[in-house]
Amino acid sequence: MTYTGEERGGAGRDGPWWWERRREAVLDVGLGVVSAAECALEGVQFAREAGLPVAVGVLFGLVVGATLVLRRRWPIAVVLVGIAVTPAAMGFLLSVVALYTLASSEVPRRITATLASLSMSATFVVMYLRTREGAADEPTLVISLSVFVAVALTVPPVLFGLYIGARRRLMESLQERADSLERELSLLADRAEERAEWARTEERTRIAREMHDVVAHRVSLMVVHAAALQAVAAKDPVKAVRNAALVGDMGRQALTELREMLGVLRAEAPKPAAVAIAAPAGSFEDGPSLAELEALVGQSRAAGMVVELDVRGGGAGPADPAGYPAEVEQTAYRVVQEALTNCHKHAPGARVVVRLAHRDGEVAMQVENGPCDGKAAEPGLPSGGNGLVGMRERVLGLGGVFVSGPTDDGGFKVSAVLPCASRA
Repeated sequence: MTYTGEERGGAGRDGPWWWERRREAVLDVGLGVVSAAECALEGVQFAREAGLPVAVGVLFGLVVGATLVLRRRWPIAVVLVGIAVTPAAMGFLLSVVALYTLASSEVPRRITATLASLSMSATFVVMYLRTREGAADEPTLVISLSVFVAVALTVPPVLFGLYIGARRRLMESLQERADSLERELSLLADRAEERAEWARTEERTRIAREMHDVVAHRVSLMVVHAAALQAVAAKDPVKAVRNAALVGDMGRQALTELREMLGVLRAEAPKPAAVAIAAPAGSFEDGPSLAELEALVGQSRAAGMVVELDVRGGGAGPADPAGYPAEVEQTAYRVVQEALTNCHKHAPGARVVVRLAHRDGEVAMQVENGPCDGKAAEPGLPSGGNGLVGMRERVLGLGGVFVSGPTDDGGFKVSAVLPCASRA
């Protein structure tokens, strides 16, 4: 590539001094040698015409021709040297190559046009003066020949240089655009990978929440019933049979819900782009709803817990007849379910109040337990510490508000409000 007065470094550079590549250096040195030989031969005739020793003319020609080696570094200077020696009728190769280099470089076009005009004018004048003596009676032929030679030695190299320079700049622009597109594609690929990883993390978190809610609640009730069964097995066989039946029902329900979730996991995995968009929302179509809230409370009552259900607004039952979006109903159900599970674990024998309020544009739920009565035995249920975290994530994921903490009388309260703007 041709540059003017500036050294360019960068990847792939292996040439000495101002050359980008070795082959460029070899080419310029070769052209310099040929140009020096040409000018040395033409210097013999110049020395004779000027009355100088031949050695001086040859040495002058060698120096002038060798300047072609500097064409990439200082193209303007080399063109000026070619114009300066035009009266001596030497440096034809020097002038042609220098004009091509100048036109293909980054030199402003006005400078290129000015120097090309000077070179053409100098060639015309020298050619006219040299041919006029031999054909003085045919001035038109002399002028025509002088114009032809001047144009032939100036215009083609300049036009070719302009074409090569424009083509080179186009290729550089295309290369830069290709590099830019490659960087953008790489960035998009990184972002797609990040989104896919985020989607996988969200999906794992959602599945973990579902598994925790299903297994923890059902198994907690089964443990409570099993403890009661153990306590009354010898004293009250009828009650023992009833508790055993409840334990079986709980186990079957837990297995059914686990099979449903495993069925979703075995389904064909969506494409990464679809996962990145749909995974956070989860699948709510087959999940529980507020219509099942009474049955949920009834299961806790059957396990011996004193639970009061208070529903306000939206009709007589827990579910609003107008209906809520599936994700809202499932989240509300899971919050109440997990809060009741915590009551079984940490507040045995306490009185629990479940409140559900249907409001304009939102649904609110609250599960509050009083202090333990001290009579009920601890069920010994393990706690992973993820219940409140999972409830908070569910509620905040729908843009709701979640609050939990101890009450003044020694109990505990969980409250959540979910927006229902998309209510049917």
